[in-house]
Amino acid sequence: MRLGVLDIGSNTVHLLLVDAHPGARPVPFASHKRPLSLVQYLEPDGSISDEGQHELTEFVLEAWEFAARHKADDLLAFCTSAIREATNGAAVLARVKHETTVTLQELTGSEEASMTFFAVRRWHGWGAGPILNLDIGGGSFEMAFGQDELPEMATSVPLGASRLTRDWLSEDPPSARSVKELRRYIRATLKPAVSSFDGLGRANVVAGTSKTFRSLARIAGAAPSASGPYIKRELQAFDLGVWAQRISAMKAEDRLHLPGVSEARAHQLLAGALVAEAALELFKFKKVRICPWALREGLILRRLDQLVFAGPLEPAPHVAAAAGRIAAEAPAGA
Repeated sequence: MRLGVLDIGSNTVHLLLVDAHPGARPVPFASHKRPLSLVQYLEPDGSISDEGQHELTEFVLEAWEFAARHKADDLLAFCTSAIREATNGAAVLARVKHETTVTLQELTGSEEASMTFFAVRRWHGWGAGPILNLDIGGGSFEMAFGQDELPEMATSVPLGASRLTRDWLSEDPPSARSVKELRRYIRATLKPAVSSFDGLGRANVVAGTSKTFRSLARIAGAAPSASGPYIKRELQAFDLGVWAQRISAMKAEDRLHLPGVSEARAHQLLAGALVAEAALELFKFKKVRICPWALREGLILRRLDQLVFAGPLEPAPHVAAAAGRIAAEAPAGA
């Protein structure tokens, strides 16, 4: 069967199609994404602007038709912190549904952290023992710990790399003062969240998910993505500290020359590095292991588990409708 996951994040909007069945690993089939930073479309009152809503709706329509064109059996559509924390989030979701027929499921911060942890557990297996997972998004930072498939503790704080860059690092390169103030803010925000993990035990593996961790690890010498997902990739706290210092003195355009850094992520790389550095320091770990699976894979795997009990899939209504429209519009003989 072919499943789609439409991920409306703070940095990108991404549709991933995979071929999978219960008990098997999901194999990527096709991907359709666009760099759309909804955080950058926030008005002073915390609402997403009309322009941002239009861009989002246009992409959801593209994704809707892309999934139908490639014969997806089901489409899981969800959104995270950018819409979750917008003052007009409910209105944005209603507009998307009205104009596209696609219902975006709004994940809470703890749900986002839990489903990401679920994917990490499936990737590493039971032999990894207790896992602490860290995920740096554009709008929020998720943390989860546990010994089972779902975490004992899962939490989210508003320390996303794009959000912090917008609010604290307006200069390019940033001033030493702004970096110092941001470091202080990150630690002050993280400390109470980290203390909520006290008494849960010590992790055998600290996993890092998200593009930010992958980019930081690549800069520090980890293998490129072209080497495949099964290469062990780690990010040492010492190397992270060194690179955070170096990046703080670089302009965004100069960061593009670093390995694994895209134009869309270059400006927010420093904020992500500072969050990662503070998290490892406060949790008292010296390294993080990069995991290729994250939230999208977690939701797919959870859906496959549900199918074991629910039986065969009927096409999701919006996918079936799109397939019908595309077929009707296709040239004769196509």
